[in-house]
Amino acid sequence: MHTIKHLYHIDSSQSKVFDAVTSVEGLTSWWTTETSGSSEVNSFLEFRFGERWYNKMKVVQLKKDEYVEWECIEGASDWIGTRISFFLDQNENKTRVRFAHSLWMDNGDFFAICNFTWGRYLQSLRNYCQTGEGAPFGSPQFKI
Repeated sequence: MHTIKHLYHIDSSQSKVFDAVTSVEGLTSWWTTETSGSSEVNSFLEFRFGERWYNKMKVVQLKKDEYVEWECIEGASDWIGTRISFFLDQNENKTRVRFAHSLWMDNGDFFAICNFTWGRYLQSLRNYCQTGEGAPFGSPQFKI
């Protein structure tokens, strides 16, 4: 099994970052404008990226202001069964984000593309939390 990992800091409160990665309003502000669902444990979130990509996640773990973990149950075949997690803590007056997209069966080209793309979206998350303006898919700010 393979894992995409990113570790970085956001100059914002842990609570604000948590809301950004768990609320539909937050997720639409940095990942994709086409987000729906609920972030309660055993609930589902759906993410659309135009006509081409779709992911449905089950919320499997959640602890307010500390972590959330999703399991992909629908979407790209390489994503099904993978888990996406955000672990948050304080470090030097910033929020440290430990991101992982785990349980990949293959680490080929699609894995590499997703790793690169996650880095781009995580920068959008940082910008949203620090300035109020992210660059989610579907927004005028989005650039590949």
